[in-house]
Amino acid sequence: MGRRAQPSPLFLGTALFVLGFVSLFTGHIVTDADWSRIRSRWRSNQVRNNGPIDIWKSRYSNLYYGCSGRSPELRAAAPENSSTGYLLIGTSGGLNQQRIGIIDAVVVARILNATLVVPELDHHSFWKDDSDFSDIFDADWFISYLSKDVTVVKRIPYEVMTSMDKLPWTMRAPRKSMPEFYVDEVMPILMRRRALQLTKFDYRLTSDLDEELQKLRCRVNFHALRFTRSIQSLGKKLVRRLRTMSSRYVAIHLRFEPDMLAFSGCYYGGGEKERKELAEIRKRWDTLPDLSAEDERTRGKCPLTPHEIGLMLRALGFGNETYLYVASGEIYGGEETLRPLRELFPNFYTKEMLAGDDLKPFLLFSSRLAAVDFIVCDESDVFVTNNNGNMAKVLAGRRRYMGHKRTIRPNTKKLNVLFQARNQMGWDIFSRKVKKIQRGLMGEPDDARHGRDDFHEMPSSCICQRIPANRSVTVQTDKLAAQVS
Repeated sequence: MGRRAQPSPLFLGTALFVLGFVSLFTGHIVTDADWSRIRSRWRSNQVRNNGPIDIWKSRYSNLYYGCSGRSPELRAAAPENSSTGYLLIGTSGGLNQQRIGIIDAVVVARILNATLVVPELDHHSFWKDDSDFSDIFDADWFISYLSKDVTVVKRIPYEVMTSMDKLPWTMRAPRKSMPEFYVDEVMPILMRRRALQLTKFDYRLTSDLDEELQKLRCRVNFHALRFTRSIQSLGKKLVRRLRTMSSRYVAIHLRFEPDMLAFSGCYYGGGEKERKELAEIRKRWDTLPDLSAEDERTRGKCPLTPHEIGLMLRALGFGNETYLYVASGEIYGGEETLRPLRELFPNFYTKEMLAGDDLKPFLLFSSRLAAVDFIVCDESDVFVTNNNGNMAKVLAGRRRYMGHKRTIRPNTKKLNVLFQARNQMGWDIFSRKVKKIQRGLMGEPDDARHGRDDFHEMPSSCICQRIPANRSVTVQTDKLAAQVS
């Protein structure tokens, strides 16, 4: 008996369209199970035949959309004069780590029925940026947008401060605390003292919350946190300058700073000089364990080098005419480390190259520079990262929410093995293997999920399909689905 012919991707795409068309004009809606069956059969067919994918855009992106609207049944924000007290937040880390802290601060304020004071940014960490919240984000917009969910004020009123017997209580919540911790441990102190400050507030709230609180996270992250006009203006100016040169571009968030490499415990082939330099930097952290560079690479914990990122992109099908925007800090090894990537992609640009003198007002402020990079990366057609840091996670989640814009997360564990064997195979074989390894990590709606999901990277509660669920389908739709099975 001959093998049954597989339907073409064109037919399957048409099937998906007709399913939606039938639903629209018959009043019947395709169920989630029907939709998943069609979609999974398309993908399994693609994998089986090693069919090409569009490296610039997911063909399914228009079937999903961000949905974080506030339920009309939700109670209103507690008014300032009847809330449980004033919640002050001290964030920690770089811009995107602080962003995550701000998002969770709003949710905690909601849980506590508290009035949130505009969070205080970190001025003392490695980045030593003395920018305040209003230097990075539009504070008035932040307060206004969240007014139905949480009452936010710029500062504790003077008359309240002078009437308090003691200064605000200061404490630090355990990492990834459950809502019950804040209700049982924090709220009684807040109500007794009228004001309480939570310090080092980063990842202090669990990723696993009920759907309404997750949607609030999305409203804060994707809508309430808007950069200041000056930052937006410069970021959009750089995007326009790129777009005048090319209709589309790839943005790479490249983490390859000396301290980051030292912290990773990885080795990149720089001989004894590299080992000594990174070992010296590593002494800054007293509690770091001794790591085997080889074991870390085998486990996929070592970020890809700029050269390896370039090879991966070329193997995926991005030609040397592709325009790159590279967002990075200090690169270990400087221009020598970047040279192989530049040779693979001569149209190589950074904010410094594009902005010129326009960047001068930002140069002393690392968070404002990071915000500019954030905008240009967010506006890119394709976003690639060589790390799993906070900016990579936040941007990956944002791009999913905003329409599943192509986002490539390297499978470092498998790619590292492949790169070690690179010289033992021809380019065609290498390219085919890279494409196979990267399937499920290209920003598709049904991408492979991490064993431990981070909501900021995978905001699943805030992403909806355009075909609603929980209704039966018509006979015509069932027949169409049967043809695809």
